[in-house]
Amino acid sequence: MSAKVTSIGLKGLEGYRVNVEVGTFVGNDSIKIVGLPDAAVKESKLRILAALRSLGYTLSGQNIIINLSPAEQKKSSPTFDLPIAVSVLLSLRELTITIPEETGFIGALSLDGLIQPFEGMLAAVLAAKKLGLRRLYLPFDEKLPYLQFPEMELIHVTSLKEAIAHLEGGWQPIIHQQPEQPEAEITYLDFAQIIGQCYAKYALETAAAGEHHVLITGPPGCGKSLLAECFPTILPALTRDAQLEMISLYQLRGYNIPAPKMPPFRNPHHSASAVSIIGGGTFPKPGEISLAHRGVLFLDEVAEFSKTTLEMLRQPLESGSVSISRTNASISYPASFIMLAAMNPCPCGYAGSNSHYCICTPRQIRTYQNKLSGPLRDRFDIQLFMKSEDFRSLKGKMGESSQTVRKRVYSARVRQYDRYGEEICNSRVPYEVLVKMSPLTNEQQRTLQQVSIKKNWSNRTYIKIIRLARTIADLHGAREITDQSIWEAIKLNTGVSGRRKSSLVL
Repeated sequence: MSAKVTSIGLKGLEGYRVNVEVGTFVGNDSIKIVGLPDAAVKESKLRILAALRSLGYTLSGQNIIINLSPAEQKKSSPTFDLPIAVSVLLSLRELTITIPEETGFIGALSLDGLIQPFEGMLAAVLAAKKLGLRRLYLPFDEKLPYLQFPEMELIHVTSLKEAIAHLEGGWQPIIHQQPEQPEAEITYLDFAQIIGQCYAKYALETAAAGEHHVLITGPPGCGKSLLAECFPTILPALTRDAQLEMISLYQLRGYNIPAPKMPPFRNPHHSASAVSIIGGGTFPKPGEISLAHRGVLFLDEVAEFSKTTLEMLRQPLESGSVSISRTNASISYPASFIMLAAMNPCPCGYAGSNSHYCICTPRQIRTYQNKLSGPLRDRFDIQLFMKSEDFRSLKGKMGESSQTVRKRVYSARVRQYDRYGEEICNSRVPYEVLVKMSPLTNEQQRTLQQVSIKKNWSNRTYIKIIRLARTIADLHGAREITDQSIWEAIKLNTGVSGRRKSSLVL
């Protein structure tokens, strides 16, 4: 006798339908699993055997073959325990019901028949929704947000006994409704606590509004790390879809889930390996760049990171995702984040300082700066050069609060979402869509081309100037890209600070 039920397999965050087929034949006691199972899946036969025996079922005298289809995809995780157990009972005629293909099962079994959550469960639920399943049996996990979809019914079961009883129509599941979690208090420093550095704050506000990458250079003590740590407080709260995506990545990694409405902030040490930052390993897991998805990745002392690691960041910075290729499969994880990188101007750190003398030679400074390659530097939209502030002249002066800045950032993002018809910012929208929705005047194009030739800009830099100018115009509430916004964009991209000008000059 054979039976088949539906489950969900994961390939990174992407899910695919898995048909769990079970055939039972009279013979020696044996259970075999085929379909490229890994060690966790192979061990499921022992968990299933113990769970079924704890409920009074016997598998004596049965030769059981379990096929996980499609056979060419490698299966991992104990998520197939529950569907295998249900399919075994169907093949043995212990269950005499018909289960539609649109009904899926996910969950790990304990030896006494309890159904337990597993890593990547939220990603599997979202994949089941995308694949069009109408009903899904799964364990309840209080750590996950409350999920409810109009097109898919979620049946939370705590044991195999409950799942069987519900399938036979003799038990109604308990509806778990988690109360809305109060918004987590912001534990970062507020922008108002940073004295001075008005231009640096303006640059970070622009970066937050358009999701632009920033390279901060300055001597020790000028406030680079402090500004970066305050940066998440001016970012808008995550949408519901963004929260679920972020939680899925943290659950796949096995990390504690942060405050769900706050954009994530990752700050890896410069001694971290390339695998821990980019992702991968023998059993590929998301790296720091994926854990920073929808949030911020801050690389302090970026010049101290290995050159290999830094060069591996180039592709994710452009595409917003990272692909990890292995012999058996290629896995992609989302990695759309705002990158903040901070570095000293020289080995001693005091080149250009107002208060300390630099002891580095020009060659040492050039060698230190070259730790960041030209192609990587070209990925940064904003080049910010900072100097230490004179606190005597700024005593008692408080800046704007993060809440005030965050409102302007949110308003600028709403303008972008309305313009493009989706939640996408100026730094990530396709260039042809950007220029179609916000065309430059003939005079602006001519002037930008002249400046581009004079400064020997790459095509990427030219486009970044336009993207920055569009973001600055959104912050100012302008419908079109203005001359002033283009000039400010040039200053932000090239690192020229000082008084803003209202017209373009060569």
